[in-house]
Amino acid sequence: MLNLGEIVQTVKSIVETRIGIIKNEIQDEFVTILSRLILLVIIGSLVLLVFLFLSLSLAFFISQVTQSPYLGFLIVALMYVLIVLILYLTRDSHSVQESINSTLKDFIFRAKSDKKEDE
Repeated sequence: MLNLGEIVQTVKSIVETRIGIIKNEIQDEFVTILSRLILLVIIGSLVLLVFLFLSLSLAFFISQVTQSPYLGFLIVALMYVLIVLILYLTRDSHSVQESINSTLKDFIFRAKSDKKEDE
């Protein structure tokens, strides 16, 4: 007959093993999400630099075409004001918010769904 102490010890070791497995899974998911967030920040910074240099190039080009040293920068600035105004007016749009949310969720949490598909 089995000893009650052995059963308790076996159940205890099974629970401790399961807790260890869950800890490792949580750590893996956290590291994956953190690395994707860092990658998102790096990509965002590089895109910002690209837009900065493209904006400066466009401003200088328009300045040369109009033969006015400031008009190109004014036109580019007004273009950005128009974009900000459009974004401000659509800030409460549920479709815009849902598309941004789904894009971010897909980018950040996609690794988890990719792992499940691979299995």
